[in-house]
Amino acid sequence: MNHKSKRLAGILLIIFPTVIYGGVSLLGFLINDPAYIQNPLRQDLFRAGHAHAGVLLILSLVALRYVDEANLSETWKAVVRNGIPLTAILLPAAFFFSVLDANATEPNSIIYLAYVGAVVLAFSLIVLGIGLVKKKQV
Repeated sequence: MNHKSKRLAGILLIIFPTVIYGGVSLLGFLINDPAYIQNPLRQDLFRAGHAHAGVLLILSLVALRYVDEANLSETWKAVVRNGIPLTAILLPAAFFFSVLDANATEPNSIIYLAYVGAVVLAFSLIVLGIGLVKKKQV
């Protein structure tokens, strides 16, 4: 693993406790916030945001183990190295910020950020996959 990947892995591990804090916050909402309990849409999107944050951070750490082995230029490696963790911000942000109002009955337009995150994630994973199956030049 090269220096750039190790550094990013360290940053992601330092950031990971924010996901734990998010889980504790959701538990607090469930116990202490009647408005949260009465809004199933908000509950669902907050849970989805929390779950996506955790899963995508783990996926980012796993992908970092493969980026440096991929047959990709340094530019494409940087795209993958940063693209996957970026989705760990974009997708949860879309879920959380689209229902900040406790009385929301539908998500606001920020939910479209989830589509941007999904495209970035899919693109990054496809590039990494191609780099891993592409034959090395001799």
